Amino acid sequence: MRKIPTISTLAITAAVGCSMPAFAVDTETAAHQQEEETQSSAIPDAIARFVPTADPIRHRIDYGIWDWALKNIVVSMGRSLRKTAKQPDPVMGTRIRQGHNSRYRLEGSVVGFVFLEENVKRSFTEYREDLQSVADTLDISSLPRNEQLAYWLNLHNVAMVEQIAKAWPLRQPRELMIDGVPLDQAKIVTVNGIALSPNDIRTKIVYPNWKDPRVIYGFWRGEIGGPALDRHAYNGKNVGSLLNIAADDFINSLRGSQKLGKTMQVSTLYDEVAPFYFPDFEVDLRAHIAEYADEDTQEILDKTTALESSIREYDIADLSGGKLQANYLFAQSGNSTSRIPQGMWMYLKARDDKLRYMNRKDIPTGTVIFSNIDLPGDPPNKNAVE
Repeated sequence: MRKIPTISTLAITAAVGCSMPAFAVDTETAAHQQEEETQSSAIPDAIARFVPTADPIRHRIDYGIWDWALKNIVVSMGRSLRKTAKQPDPVMGTRIRQGHNSRYRLEGSVVGFVFLEENVKRSFTEYREDLQSVADTLDISSLPRNEQLAYWLNLHNVAMVEQIAKAWPLRQPRELMIDGVPLDQAKIVTVNGIALSPNDIRTKIVYPNWKDPRVIYGFWRGEIGGPALDRHAYNGKNVGSLLNIAADDFINSLRGSQKLGKTMQVSTLYDEVAPFYFPDFEVDLRAHIAEYADEDTQEILDKTTALESSIREYDIADLSGGKLQANYLFAQSGNSTSRIPQGMWMYLKARDDKLRYMNRKDIPTGTVIFSNIDLPGDPPNKNAVE
């Protein structure tokens, strides 16, 4: 019987190693992907080399190792029920509250940083370096647009996981300084000799060259209040489908949108992307949200007349809430003691209760992705992200 990897098999990731991602010529007919006209003069000369070319070659990059790692370290919390998670109960016999306490902690996804040993952390660094070296062999800008987008999303997220893992325990990623520079502004990756920060990848490469606002939901910020880290690596075939899921998840969640009187409150994430996707902020953003709105979110749109970006949760998207827990507070079952701290056990129990509730109410708890199957009525290039 095949063993399904779980969070307890993290050490295997390091043993195998996040090795060099493979790239190969795609033997399938590449779908035509319309180029967005880009003014290179608006991009710094050094970064202009990453502007997508008009004549892509049919290469693809294999992210199988990263995909497997994500399935081992990421815990999905399931679809938002638009219910604030209550404060965790104190540990029995004490007044100590352990574990994650964000009101959004039962949304999105979290990473099990507490389980990452030093060899696993080193494997993230090695994999990030390998991803960077792919660009020394292959001209990233000459790939099909979906392949390029998958590369930048994965590189950004690998680097964020790597740096946060190295600095953990950490309550908020914005507190992390690298050589005196905040994580988001730090030049933590180098592609073709160009040092880039996570912010550079988003605002100088992807946002100016992809007109589809779905791309904003593919970047993981390390915060429980931001888009979730998916348990699948992006690739040229699935990136469109995964971004659809990510947009739907974030927009229809408490951390994405809420109602306060006649005002629709949205995440401050949208402030960063407004110049690229929502120049007429309120009108354009409401139209974007309406594309993905479920019944509850549509009701918020219908019953509000104003919009403001005011929702932000900086706490880390981490299974332990960014902190080590007392060694004597392990969960107990009968005469046995688990090595999982009681606060984490209570967090996972709350997740399990939520998923059981969703099953009773026939609310889907998972997603089936069709990224390479053409169905009747599908539009041409249905997975293209322009």
